[in-house]
Amino acid sequence: MTASPALAPPPAPPGAQAPFGAHLRHWRSHRRLSQQDLALQADVSTRHLSYVETGRSQPSREMVLRLAERLDVPLRERNALLVAAGFAPLYRARALDHPDLAAARQAVEQVLHAHEPNPALAVDRHWHLVAANAAVAPLLAGVAPHLLEPPVNVLRLSLHPQGLGRRVANAAQWRGHLLHRLQQQFAATADAQLQALHDEIAAYPLALADAGQGRSEPALAAGAIAMPLQLRTDEGLLNLISTVTLFGTPVDVTLQELAIESFFPADEATRQALRRLCERVQQ
Repeated sequence: MTASPALAPPPAPPGAQAPFGAHLRHWRSHRRLSQQDLALQADVSTRHLSYVETGRSQPSREMVLRLAERLDVPLRERNALLVAAGFAPLYRARALDHPDLAAARQAVEQVLHAHEPNPALAVDRHWHLVAANAAVAPLLAGVAPHLLEPPVNVLRLSLHPQGLGRRVANAAQWRGHLLHRLQQQFAATADAQLQALHDEIAAYPLALADAGQGRSEPALAAGAIAMPLQLRTDEGLLNLISTVTLFGTPVDVTLQELAIESFFPADEATRQALRRLCERVQQ
């Protein structure tokens, strides 16, 4: 078993009532930028930026948004920056079933449904299941009921020994892949809940029957184009590759944080098996 890399300790996040300068310093540190680096990118003087961080100068609304853009701050945290600077939030955060998001919800449902008989699901920023198509249910046979209680965490479900973890043939490879994705998300968002989720699943034992017997993980097939998910089912071994779909230009917090994970068959046997599994559900 290969060791899973740990996430770097995050900069201490400012409290809800912290001044704007503390929030700005947090994000600048997280992006590993000096004041001079950020000042150059935002086209402001280093002295002015220093004054803003120390509270000696109050930024305009336009300055807050410019700094947030240069720091690639997620929309949710841009609202926090605006509030800390004394301005109203700009980006709305509504549940996907809100009437104003009807078009987005319909788009998600169309993508999921059109992907059948291949499995596809939508998750939020913490990997909680938002929606799934009919092809997902047959893959969850034998999963412990407590892992299916809302809110269902997809990473926990797929890697927990009482979830799909015991049926993943390339468990170490797949877990390493997902932990790397969590690291990338943490780097982008500085979200402490993602760090906690990373640490939790990194501690899961590989639950395969042969996990402790010194057997190596299956090597990637010759000509492979992506890391596959190799899942044991009663229809045989599924070889799946995944893609992620995001909303391209969201101005709503919920939509920016929504991702659709779609799985495609990597071989003909898997394509046929997925069709048979999905037909069972639809009968």
